[in-house]
Amino acid sequence: MRLVTWNVNSLRSRIGRVEALLARHDVDVLALQETKAREDQLPLLGLEAMGYEVAAAGTNQWNGVAIISRVGLEDVQVGFEGMPGWGEPEAPESRALGATCGGVRVWSLYVPNGRKPDDPHYLYKLDWLARLREAAQGWRGTPTALVGDWNIAPRDEDVFDIAQFARSTHVTPRERAAFQGFLDDGWDDVVRPHAPGPDVYTYWDYYRQRFERNRGLRIDFVLGSPALTGRVTGAWIDTEERAGTGASDHAPVVVDLADAPAAG
Repeated sequence: MRLVTWNVNSLRSRIGRVEALLARHDVDVLALQETKAREDQLPLLGLEAMGYEVAAAGTNQWNGVAIISRVGLEDVQVGFEGMPGWGEPEAPESRALGATCGGVRVWSLYVPNGRKPDDPHYLYKLDWLARLREAAQGWRGTPTALVGDWNIAPRDEDVFDIAQFARSTHVTPRERAAFQGFLDDGWDDVVRPHAPGPDVYTYWDYYRQRFERNRGLRIDFVLGSPALTGRVTGAWIDTEERAGTGASDHAPVVVDLADAPAAG
């Protein structure tokens, strides 16, 4: 199975790129973030003609998650148990979507940005991550992938200039501790062993040709449960998709999985 996660930064704007990506990489399951649309606004006919099923959750021009699969799409769940909300009145945002695809439980996750360390949105982000970690405790025994835009750069090497980000979100000790908590619980960053080292990023701001100068951040991850990690045969970041006119500011992250061992 080939699993891909991508913050598409508007599915309606980049549906052509999505369809091309699926064909170019022979993708089985694609998890998307920042789809920025309600389900009834999404252009799905082309995807369905290609043999894909689609599950999506979205409420407006912000946030939004989706899972596109040609290997089954079962037990779809919008949001995880205990997921906190945001706003006045407080309401859950479209930031988490789970589905079972080809025997693998996939969660497409768009972690809150946090804005600034002294902003209420930062505390919301920490609470959101804590609730996700709590919910995920019960998922580790099955083949499960927590994928998406985590809005955290867990290591200094994941930032093009850590000094420039010293007072910003994404790199604060509390955010990094929240990410580390998942690793401590037994979830594995299954991509890093295949794409190691500094200057390996998944996001580049549109500002000042940061992609062309490779001044990016590594904030998109695939965390695998113990039952999934051993099946990973390869992983890479498709930086070419970030190039060119009309690209998203994130690159797709690709993971290849071997078939599950036969029972008995």
